[in-house]
Amino acid sequence: MTTRRTIGPEELDTLNLADPRLHAENELSAVWRHLREHEPVHWNPATETAPGFWVVTRHTDVTSVYRDNTTFTSEGGNVLETLLAGGDSAAGRMLAITDGGRHRELRRVLMSAFTPGALQPVVASVRRTVDRLLREALDTGNCDFAADVAAGIPLGAICDLLGVPESDRAHVLSLTSSALGSHDADGTAADAWIAKSEILLYFANLARDRRDSGHADVIALLAGSKVNGLPLDDDEIMLNCYSLILGGDETARLSMVGAALALVEHPDQWRALKRGDAGVDTAVEEILRWTTPALHSGRTATTDTEIAGRPIRSGDIVTVWNASANHDEQVFDDPGRLRLDRTPNKHCTFAYGPHFCLGAYLARAEIGAVLEGLRDLVEDMEQTGPSKPVYSNFLSGLGSLPLALK
Repeated sequence: MTTRRTIGPEELDTLNLADPRLHAENELSAVWRHLREHEPVHWNPATETAPGFWVVTRHTDVTSVYRDNTTFTSEGGNVLETLLAGGDSAAGRMLAITDGGRHRELRRVLMSAFTPGALQPVVASVRRTVDRLLREALDTGNCDFAADVAAGIPLGAICDLLGVPESDRAHVLSLTSSALGSHDADGTAADAWIAKSEILLYFANLARDRRDSGHADVIALLAGSKVNGLPLDDDEIMLNCYSLILGGDETARLSMVGAALALVEHPDQWRALKRGDAGVDTAVEEILRWTTPALHSGRTATTDTEIAGRPIRSGDIVTVWNASANHDEQVFDDPGRLRLDRTPNKHCTFAYGPHFCLGAYLARAEIGAVLEGLRDLVEDMEQTGPSKPVYSNFLSGLGSLPLALK
């Protein structure tokens, strides 16, 4: 019930892959396939307002760039929006855009809060939340799966970890939904900037309140930790909370919504899940590959180098496209087909190498809880109205998905 225009490789010269509308309103599978086969390292030319950038599309090259954070640094920014605007002022202070020894030390501190053992009570809470939200949707009959079910799951988990009060969570959700994309085709960069600024301000205030407060949450963990022998200041705590709330909410939520749509559109796979022919663990990995909620990741070349024989100059912006790598025919058999029992499944949805997603275990647990809930509680799903895409050049998915659950 959602119409997307299919764009072919003949239009490649007219495309700007930094345009949010391009990704929201069009199907680019044929473009990615053409680039993987004929031009795996493609130059997206400069516009009147932004520099050009490299587009890396093959799985082998994408993972190679991810692995090498010496040649391809995150410290200029890790998404197109900040890279094209000249860089990210949080570089060296926020985990996602820090490399080298400081990245390893900061990751070590945060990783203690994201181990399976540490997350056990959070995952138990996620399961209870999924059960409650699905039962409420079933009682109602009709729901917007994005707003009424998926929105309440990952945000609740990451807010539990950060100690965000229940009374603030709806406000935080509204901000995260605007910070990296928009549910509106007319959303502006100014709207996103305001949302990001409000998130930063919120966590700056929370960080100040949590110092020496006796709380047992990630903010208190950061406040009481040292990196390279020095305590983190309020700005560093604020920036890493900002990163965790965006990374922990948006991508998992979009995968959940994409999972529901995929099951509606592929009734054979819905039946396989219901019968147990496809296990939840393999289904989670296939949903992560199929939905690929983070379209790309960005890097900056630190020296003259090459990728797949194409010369890259020091200072060039290099973007690796998970959306393409996750459908690479050299890695995935019949990648255009949803197979919930697919194995192996070497998708790039969580990135790769030193910046592999800190919250991967939690995201898998959240998506698994949704799939288990749908399998066990829901007999049938039907789309009852048009879905609405998220407008972003970084995020991929739906901001609205009307469903009838039975």
